[in-house]
Amino acid sequence: MTPRHIAHALLVVLIWGVNFVVIHEGLEGVPPLLFAAIRFSCIVPFIAVVPRPKVAWRDLAPVGLLMSAGQFGFLYSAMAAGLASGMASLILRAQALFTVVIAAALLKERPKAIQLVGMGVALAGLVLVASGRSGATPLVGVMLCLAGALSWGAGNVAARRCAGASGLGLTVWGSLFVPLPLFALSFVIEGPDRMAEGLQHFGGAAVASTAYTVVLASLVGYTIWNGLMGHYPASNVAPFTLLVPVVGFLAGWLFLGEVPAVSAFAGGALLLAGVAIIVLGPRYLGRKTRVQIPV
Repeated sequence: MTPRHIAHALLVVLIWGVNFVVIHEGLEGVPPLLFAAIRFSCIVPFIAVVPRPKVAWRDLAPVGLLMSAGQFGFLYSAMAAGLASGMASLILRAQALFTVVIAAALLKERPKAIQLVGMGVALAGLVLVASGRSGATPLVGVMLCLAGALSWGAGNVAARRCAGASGLGLTVWGSLFVPLPLFALSFVIEGPDRMAEGLQHFGGAAVASTAYTVVLASLVGYTIWNGLMGHYPASNVAPFTLLVPVVGFLAGWLFLGEVPAVSAFAGGALLLAGVAIIVLGPRYLGRKTRVQIPV
C-alpha cells in the first residue's frame, strides 16, 4: 500500500475508534434503543445518493437486522449500562470468534487449526474480562456487548449471500430494516415515557454524536474503506481494523478517564490477540480466511 493509502486506512481507524467515545457522550439522557433508532433513521435518506447493492431484499434484510439493529442496539444498551467505551470496542471484536462458530454450525465451514487456537485465546480473554469486571466493566454491560458481537457475527454469515456488495451500500440500504424494529423495542422495553423524556433531552451532545456516527463513521468511513478494498486485496486492508479497539481504548482513557481493572485490561488484550490469530493466522500459513471483519 502507498503511504497515502496507509494514511487513509489509519484515518478510518481513528474515526471508528473515537466513535465509541462519541456514542458514550451522546447517550447522556437518551435511552439507548431510541438513540440507535434515531441514528439509523438519519442514514435512511442517503438511499437517494448511494446505489442499491445488487442483492435480493430477502438477503439484505437479515444483514440490516443483524449487523445494524442487533449489533448497535446491544452495543448502545451495553454502554448505557455502564460499560466503558474502550472496553466496548475491545469486547465487540469477539464477533470474529462468533463468525467462525456460526459459519461452522450453519455453513459447515470447518475452522482451521490456527483459528481454533485463536478461539481458545479469545475465550480466555473473555473470561479474564468477566472476572476483572468493575465499575467500568459491569457484567450486564459485558453480556450485552457480547450479544452485539454475536449479532454482528451472525450478520457476517448472512452477508455471504451479498458477496461483492460494498459495505457502504449494505449499511445504507440495510438501514431501511433498522429504525422500525428499534423504535418498537424502545417503546416496549424503555417505554413511551422514557422515549418522550429522551427526545426532550436530545440536545447538542446527542445531535453531534448522531452526526458523527452517520456522516463520519458510516458514510465517510465506508467510502474510504471501500476505495481501499477496491485497490488492494482484502488481506492487506482488513487487518487495519484490529487497530480500532486500540484507538477506542486510548480515546476512552484520554477523553473520559476510563481506566479498567488490570485483569479486565489484560483480558481485552488477550481477546484482541485471539482475534488477530483468527483473522491473520490462515494468511500467514498460506491459506485464506473466510472471516469478515467490517466495522
